[in-house]
Amino acid sequence: MSKIIYDGRDAVFGRLASRVAKDLLKGNEVDILNCEDIIVSGDKKLLVKKILAKREMGSGGSMKGPKYPRVADKLIKRMIRGMLPRDRAKGRDAFRNLKVYTDGKIDENTIKLDHKKPMKFSSVREIVRLLK
Repeated sequence: MSKIIYDGRDAVFGRLASRVAKDLLKGNEVDILNCEDIIVSGDKKLLVKKILAKREMGSGGSMKGPKYPRVADKLIKRMIRGMLPRDRAKGRDAFRNLKVYTDGKIDENTIKLDHKKPMKFSSVREIVRLLK
């Protein structure tokens, strides 16, 4: 079991999340730094509308509905959780090995993903700002 550190700055979320999920299922510990600078492709207003609609489904007691946090690091962690089989012990153990930070020091062991930026995109920082 090894520790893998990803830099989220200018990384496309879907591509980063699929790599992170695979590494977690292999049994590695994964840290994601600078999660507020991760790029989400598509229209940000549409994405915020979907998240708010899912949050509205859970009106009522504290035990109801899908929970979507308003903080960047918890939102990224919640979105990666959807790529893991958390109904099995393997997926739950993998999710425990994920740590997400809003900032962090980058060194030579940090993996930087350089993807081509999509035409329409927004950062997680902008999306979180619209959720509040």
